[in-house]
Amino acid sequence: MSASRVSSSAQPLTGTGPADPSVSCGDGPEPGVLARAARLVWLWPALLTLACGLYRSGRLELWRDELATWNAIDRSRGELLDLLGNVDAVTGVYYLFIQQWTSLFGHSLVMLRLPSALAMAGAAAFVALTARKLFDTRTALVAGVLFALIPSVSRYAQEARGYAFVVLAVAAATFLLLRAMERPTTGRWALYAVSVCVAGLFHMISLVFLGSHALIVLMRWRKGRERRLLSGFALAVVAALIPATPLVVLGQRQVGRQLDWLHRPTLQYVADLFWRGLFGSTWVSLCFLAMAVLPLAWHRGRRPAYEIGLVAVLPVLVLWIISQGSTAYFLDRYLLFTLPAWAVLAAAGLSALRPRAFLALGLVAVLVLGLNGQRVIRKPFSRENFDAKSAAAVIAEGYKPGDGVAPLRGHAVFLQYNIALDYYLPDDVHLKDVFVARSAVERGDLYPELCKDPAACIGDLRRVWVVTEGSADGNSFSGFSPAQTKALTSAFPKRTVTGVPGMTVTLLER
Repeated sequence: MSASRVSSSAQPLTGTGPADPSVSCGDGPEPGVLARAARLVWLWPALLTLACGLYRSGRLELWRDELATWNAIDRSRGELLDLLGNVDAVTGVYYLFIQQWTSLFGHSLVMLRLPSALAMAGAAAFVALTARKLFDTRTALVAGVLFALIPSVSRYAQEARGYAFVVLAVAAATFLLLRAMERPTTGRWALYAVSVCVAGLFHMISLVFLGSHALIVLMRWRKGRERRLLSGFALAVVAALIPATPLVVLGQRQVGRQLDWLHRPTLQYVADLFWRGLFGSTWVSLCFLAMAVLPLAWHRGRRPAYEIGLVAVLPVLVLWIISQGSTAYFLDRYLLFTLPAWAVLAAAGLSALRPRAFLALGLVAVLVLGLNGQRVIRKPFSRENFDAKSAAAVIAEGYKPGDGVAPLRGHAVFLQYNIALDYYLPDDVHLKDVFVARSAVERGDLYPELCKDPAACIGDLRRVWVVTEGSADGNSFSGFSPAQTKALTSAFPKRTVTGVPGMTVTLLER
């Protein structure tokens, strides 16, 4: 097994590359048919990625990040803007988009997550286009398939958050950069600027990829000394950053609240957890890293591998270094946008192996080694260990008008039990949130302001549903403050306890 030579169809640096041998004359289908198939090489990875993203996407319950999405979009436009002024500004563009999307297509789990699946499919198309531009059609198809088989690609294609859009924007930016460097016209640089702007608006941390792109432009400029490369790139980046700058400034003001839970990353974390999280499987990550090294050993055509390798590796390194400071940004899902580059680099190495049987063997290995990761991300409770849907069903079955609810907050407020219940309860079930003095909407925040006098907040309510974590055999008031527990037990002596997976639902009556 040797990776010492690039295949004869590898594209030279200075152009779009020679026609792929697979579409040349010879026995079999006419060249026109194969040429058309080659031009559509981006379509098959996109369809495969979309199919993987949609598979069972409506079965898993919303987890805490997706509940934050629902929390935000279940408000008026003005209320949402008030929220973004205080928290989650860096996710605001995604919230505004999904709010409009759900107003048109509804709020089902599939519809909430469908935009992410479509975005990830679009990213797969750009993976194939980038690989074809740097290498050849065979590598393009392999890169697209490898990308689709990554477990974390499916994982975030099934999530109502903006990460898939960032992957799409960065993948598009990389391809559009390559096009602009071939022929640096105003139109091509404008398209590149748009993709960079979208990446920054959906997740400003992703803008670290611009360091990789800057080095690629510099490498190309040193070869031909064409001024339009440097000036075009610089102007495109400036134009892209102007719309994103206000968001970056606002996001920086909120960074303490947004990222205070992240810690300075250690090398042990990178070795033990980061790669597994980035690819969704330890074994798949090892496969990709091994295949990605192969193109760097070529005697010919190394530069395309170096270029795409910069997009894969440099953002990881830069973000790790930055995170050694006062604020940590280093998290696997924040670097998902490097996966398209990893897929192209791995495909280049795999496609260069001889005999060709090793190519099929590599694809099968990634598929088989990733099966467990694909299975795990679709298992019940793979994202949260509680069943809010069943808890809501218990409440809906026993509901009477005028009932109150006391969902767990305190140390577990980030789990957002109240938002989960709100999503899964029928529209005709209206519960008074017992211990809330000012709602989250009134505060322009994710969380409400709680009553200082719990007993007074209960008032004359006849029944209250208490929802807390743990099994029904445990304490029905686990996680509540002593004052809240005393107020509940004093006012409601009668108690009916029902257990659902990971949660306890207790009906209190006078």
